[in-house]
Amino acid sequence: MTAQLPELNQANQERLISLMGWLVLALAACAAILPLVGPAHGAIIISTMLTVAGLAEIVAGARRYETRKLAMLAGAITIIAGLLFATDQATHFLSGLIIIAGWLFLRSLVLGVACVLEHGAVRRWTGIAAATDFLLALVTAVGFSISSLVATLFGATPPLIASFAWLLAISFVATAMLLLQVASCVDTEKV
Repeated sequence: MTAQLPELNQANQERLISLMGWLVLALAACAAILPLVGPAHGAIIISTMLTVAGLAEIVAGARRYETRKLAMLAGAITIIAGLLFATDQATHFLSGLIIIAGWLFLRSLVLGVACVLEHGAVRRWTGIAAATDFLLALVTAVGFSISSLVATLFGATPPLIASFAWLLAISFVATAMLLLQVASCVDTEKV
């Protein structure tokens, strides 16, 4: 027996998805100011931000039609990355980079598949979000060897922490724009 979500009219469905988009956009702003937070609290803040963003994606994804499972899977991947950040390993800068690179790469794959199945403006924004996460994963992977050398020699420096925060912020912005586009198409397309 599967649980059914209560039916929402189109206006309420649009509002709910839009609210989730704005929530993720607010998280992007928080990620952008993350370098101002002391490193002792950084891992738990990132963990919380990823978990909340993943929950927002799942809530919005549950209201979709064509790519519901894929949208929810992208949110679940984000939650898993958030939970991994809550572990002791994530307090090490290099482990955090691996978690973020893996999260971005897996999300880009899921969103890429969803992009193929969607149409219209939602397809375009899903493609943009997938490409953004893929490029950020590549940047993280390429920068990983340089970062590992710098972090090994000097520890996690403020520029490295700032670039890490910007990775989160950029991915969150792409996700928020996707959710806001989905919300705007609720009444015109089966999203």
